[in-house]
Amino acid sequence: MRKWHANPWAVLVTLSLGFFMTLLDLTIVNIAIPEMIDGLGASLDQTLWVVSGYALVLAVLLITAGRLGDLFGPRNLFAAGLVTFTLASVACGMAPDPALLIAARVVQGLGAALLVPQTMTLIVSVFPAQRRGAAMGIWGMVAGLATLSGPTLGGILVSTVGWRWIFLVNVPIGLAALALTFLVVPDIRHGRKHGFDVMGVLIATAALFCLAFGLQEGERYHWGAGIWALLAAGASLVAGFLLNQRGKQGQEPLVPFALFRDRNFTVMTVLVALVSMAMIGLVLPFNLYLQSVLHMSAIKAGMVLAPSSLVSMTVGPFAGRLSDRIGGKYLLMAGLTLYATGMLAIALIAGVATPWYAFIPATVVTGLGIGCVVAPMSTEAMRNVEPRLAGAASGVNNTIRQIGSVIGAATVGALLQGRLAAELATGKTYAEAFIATMHVTAILPIGVVLAGALACLLVRNHTRVTPADLVPAAATREAAPSR
Repeated sequence: MRKWHANPWAVLVTLSLGFFMTLLDLTIVNIAIPEMIDGLGASLDQTLWVVSGYALVLAVLLITAGRLGDLFGPRNLFAAGLVTFTLASVACGMAPDPALLIAARVVQGLGAALLVPQTMTLIVSVFPAQRRGAAMGIWGMVAGLATLSGPTLGGILVSTVGWRWIFLVNVPIGLAALALTFLVVPDIRHGRKHGFDVMGVLIATAALFCLAFGLQEGERYHWGAGIWALLAAGASLVAGFLLNQRGKQGQEPLVPFALFRDRNFTVMTVLVALVSMAMIGLVLPFNLYLQSVLHMSAIKAGMVLAPSSLVSMTVGPFAGRLSDRIGGKYLLMAGLTLYATGMLAIALIAGVATPWYAFIPATVVTGLGIGCVVAPMSTEAMRNVEPRLAGAASGVNNTIRQIGSVIGAATVGALLQGRLAAELATGKTYAEAFIATMHVTAILPIGVVLAGALACLLVRNHTRVTPADLVPAAATREAAPSR
């Protein structure tokens, strides 16, 4: 295996295995909710915490984990995340009651948070600038594969060997990724010692917890005074965090403001939130429509959504290579426009008895659109980031991605419930009311995506490879012995 050590593509395969598991576990659990309720004697609220506990911890700890990667080395944090995630998956699969399952899912979220930011950091470190687009394209393809595999693989496992295997399936993947980590991933460190902003970590963790919990659980608690107080506390803590970080910029802040001097990083940070919101804004109501209006099984509904993920997976690597050659600006604008067009088509096609195949052209268009977005979005965000700041940049980028998903789910969930109740009050049947509701809720993701396309006008396009870009990635690092 020595010939594969530090080989960029071998490193990418290893990172993709870990990244795949974490994304798979965001989607695979939803389909097993009824079986978990029966198997553990759990309440619906407890089972929903199995889903939200994982996402909450992941969102809260990403910035901190990215900074820890700078401190202890991204390979070590990636390996620690794999060990934590794999052991927690065993605990999830063997949990005897709902409380222990929720606790194990929280630990799974910790493992995912430790490893996810390191994937982008290591890609930036081992791939030269002119090849990062192709690497990010494959990274995006893995995200599409995980999204596709979640409902489908979950449905197969639940219906054949039982719901516990939606967690136990992670074990062989985690062990393989862990072995490859020490065989092929280089231990990249930078020459100087890093400090750790403990106060910044505490404030950021508290702020993100308040915001993520409030947005994620707001609907469940009917957006009462307690939820609004939590959101207000989160906003106040964010302001306090920014003040804290402003005073630390001359040292080693948790979030270096220098990142936002790069216009592309700033625009892509906004865009990743908008795209995450839009994806939830499409998938959540469309999946409910397929199952509650057209009465499809969970597996069949997943297969209707499959063309989008398949096309996205196929297009992603090519879009990544193209962004290396011509820059990502116009690819992003074209992809976002296609995605908005596909979402509009889905909303207009949806009817009381629409056949499943009628959605294929629209889902193909959405897949083509998102396939043109994921790789260029990541590449442009990280293109000008210094290797020593890659961990912080990756942590910020992935945190904003998760927060965008939480905001999207909370907003669309509230819109769905409120509008559906209003439509039913007019005397419409459930199917008619839901379709009318879909037409209204579709405005949100379409509007968000078009706003993102307009924001891309601010992107500085990069079309020429400079001599510095041709220097091998290893030469761009601040060399230091592995420790």
